Amino acid sequence: MLYNFSLKYKEQLKEKNPHHVAIIMDGNRRWAKKKGKVCIAGHQEGFKALKKAVKFAIINNMKILTLYAFSTENRNRSTFEINALMELFLFALNNEVKNLKKYNIQLKVIGDITYFNNNLQKRINQIEKMTLKNSGLILNIAANYGGRWDIIQSVKKIIQKVQKGILNIEQIQENTLSKYLSTSNLLPVDLVIRTGGEKRISNFLLWQIAYSELYFTDVLWPDFNQYVFQNAIDFFISRERRFGGCKK
Repeated sequence: MLYNFSLKYKEQLKEKNPHHVAIIMDGNRRWAKKKGKVCIAGHQEGFKALKKAVKFAIINNMKILTLYAFSTENRNRSTFEINALMELFLFALNNEVKNLKKYNIQLKVIGDITYFNNNLQKRINQIEKMTLKNSGLILNIAANYGGRWDIIQSVKKIIQKVQKGILNIEQIQENTLSKYLSTSNLLPVDLVIRTGGEKRISNFLLWQIAYSELYFTDVLWPDFNQYVFQNAIDFFISRERRFGGCKK
């Protein structure tokens, strides 16, 4: 009887889980430095943590997982590190296709992918099309992404609509801008997790996380696992979300 109650309780908790979780995956380079390794070793280990996060999201019936992989500001890093990251990105795309199919995952890359080389752009487009009809977890990889960039490109699209007479300026509302963001047609972000000990957003999903819960952990991203993820979920479940309103 106790076992059945426990199962029922776990299912009730799952129903309270966030639908859309976004993670700022921070700490790869510090992890490598602590281990006496080159920075790319941290990124490689971070890829393993990414796979664990995706697995946890699937098990816990999450609908959307958005991962901050490479920001527009990361382009200021060394050419060696950037090239190594792009090679790792291409490797991950090529080697995870089978798992995207197996687990019914829809992959979407959000950000300005024109920064990447032709081979990487082509592979991104191929896999996005290949997984477009998958109905399981939506996995967003934010690559060459910035929240300010996202808002600006949305505003530009709206201006074009106004100039063409398709949209009247008086019709522009909050949902108008949201419609043209890279996350259009997706559920709002419920929970943002940042690893690595820093307590800032770092230009990530600035518009989309207006009422998200924020969870910060000192755990470096390569050490992120299901237990750390569960702690973040427990924190989210404990929160009373009022969205600016009064307590009911």
